[in-house]
Amino acid sequence: MTISVVVADDQAMLRTGFRLILGEEADIEVVADAADGREAVEVCNRLRPDVVLMDIRMPRLDGIAATKELAATGCPTKVLILTTFDADDLVYGALRAGASGYLLKDAPADQLIHAIRVLADGGALLAPELTRRLIAQFAAQPPAALPSGRLDALTDREREVLVLMAKGRSNTEIARDLVVSEATVKTHISRLFDKLEVRDRAQAVIAAYETGLVSPGQA
Repeated sequence: MTISVVVADDQAMLRTGFRLILGEEADIEVVADAADGREAVEVCNRLRPDVVLMDIRMPRLDGIAATKELAATGCPTKVLILTTFDADDLVYGALRAGASGYLLKDAPADQLIHAIRVLADGGALLAPELTRRLIAQFAAQPPAALPSGRLDALTDREREVLVLMAKGRSNTEIARDLVVSEATVKTHISRLFDKLEVRDRAQAVIAAYETGLVSPGQA
């Protein structure tokens, strides 16, 4: 199956570069690009691609606002935020808005391609280079309660799975730690997604930190 991608960036050279990189992959097709956030929303709602590469700083509508609009319209497109270190203070807002992952703009091509495939497959990806900085933001904020007691709805095992997810464990590692099968882990993850009313792993991890279930610095 071919993964359809939209590239949203206000720099024409970067859009061309991403097209050239992704054009080398047999399973990825860039179906359109956008020069600003407003155009990105319009294109994604019209074409409904699997993934959109979303720059944060764009004219007319920035990447965070565009991501929020896509989530609000129910567009199934997964958003991969592309950022630079001087913009990473906005990544937290982008993830809360509905993004499924983020990468630095200078990430290697193979990392970008891997991220697109992960998101298209329903996963989430957080760049290791920025994760420490992202978590530091949680340390400066008091825990917040999720609406409707969603965290209380989780079973003890689902809480265990969520904690391990927030610590960066893969499904394989979670299965090993809890001495269960990967299929069982996936079932727990699916159920906790429903109970927390989140789209994916990134949103679930945010919930774990925001509610104080996991504290910055835990390993």
